[in-house]
Amino acid sequence: MPTNRRDFLKLTGAATGLALIGVQSARSQDWQKPQDVPRATRKLRILFLGGTRFLGPHQVEYALARGHEVTLFNRGKTNPQLFPEVRKLRGDRNGDLEALVGGRWDAVIDNSAHIPRWVRTVSEILKGNVAHYLFISSTGVFHPYLEVGVDEFGKLATIDDPTEEEITGDTFGPLKVLCEQEAEKWFPGRTTIIRPHLIVGPGDTSDRFTYWPVRIARGGEVLAPGHPDDPVQLIDVRDLARFCILTLEEGYTGPFNAVGPYSPLTIAGLLHGIRATVSNEITFTWVTKDFLEEQEVQAWSHLPVWIPPEGEYLGMCRIDGNLAASKGLKLRPLAETARDTLTWWQDLSEERRAKPKAGLAPERETEVLTAWHARSG
Repeated sequence: MPTNRRDFLKLTGAATGLALIGVQSARSQDWQKPQDVPRATRKLRILFLGGTRFLGPHQVEYALARGHEVTLFNRGKTNPQLFPEVRKLRGDRNGDLEALVGGRWDAVIDNSAHIPRWVRTVSEILKGNVAHYLFISSTGVFHPYLEVGVDEFGKLATIDDPTEEEITGDTFGPLKVLCEQEAEKWFPGRTTIIRPHLIVGPGDTSDRFTYWPVRIARGGEVLAPGHPDDPVQLIDVRDLARFCILTLEEGYTGPFNAVGPYSPLTIAGLLHGIRATVSNEITFTWVTKDFLEEQEVQAWSHLPVWIPPEGEYLGMCRIDGNLAASKGLKLRPLAETARDTLTWWQDLSEERRAKPKAGLAPERETEVLTAWHARSG
């Protein structure tokens, strides 16, 4: 029971690096910063295209902790107060790239491109001055997800008009594919493609995963969606950030599906795993997909992270991540992600917490549960 394709795109944006981090950045709390990080054996000069959105600050933090030299290129509009100690170049990927001309870096991390023209225009400038190009893509390149266990070399999405630049649910995946291909064309054999699934953790203002630690911490009867065995996949933003820097240090190239956890995770495993981090009295009431559809309750928006494994979403949460794991992608325990996400949320302003961007409002959850009990009783 997916939401409509346009809403689905909005709700899956964090997996592409599109979700914004709030005013309280990844640097606002010491517990969010990488701890006990050894210095890299070789110092890299890394250019970030962006660097101040959800994933970017965590990448920058880890790169700095490893001793690398960081340069940020962006418009200076999103969280410009971040990282006052690093070099900042001002410009716009949609036309103003002058600040990049003549610069030399060992690597570039491209978090922000979602149309191939953006990759092409920046690559024309950087092609002789950058040794390694890392592009953040998405598992959306495999949509529709008709195959279970697809690996990095599975069938990729296509588009009839490669000049299309409007981002919709139908064009998002194919355009990411074209971005990947554009990067590889300009940096043959020197391109790394990272394809994350749902990115979660401190700083994620989409509020999708965050909904569950917040809801479960509130206690009481919790509406649990679908079947307990429905699969889910996600990756902590800090684990993804570390892996990105690792691939640059080790010189790994090619595509990597950045998904977790290592062992299959179900929606029941997710909810009970979060449940183990709090001490409130909690019960889970499982409500079927069909009933939720009748109640106009949508997966991913009202009950995020979960989506029924059927039709074009059959394999969406069963992507193969073994290659990345073999190259050093390390995943922290779910409990740590849940605790840190909840702490980050509680540090936000009361006004912000009063307006979550995903999940069921308490009164609506009560209405649906009441209707469910009346029907099944």
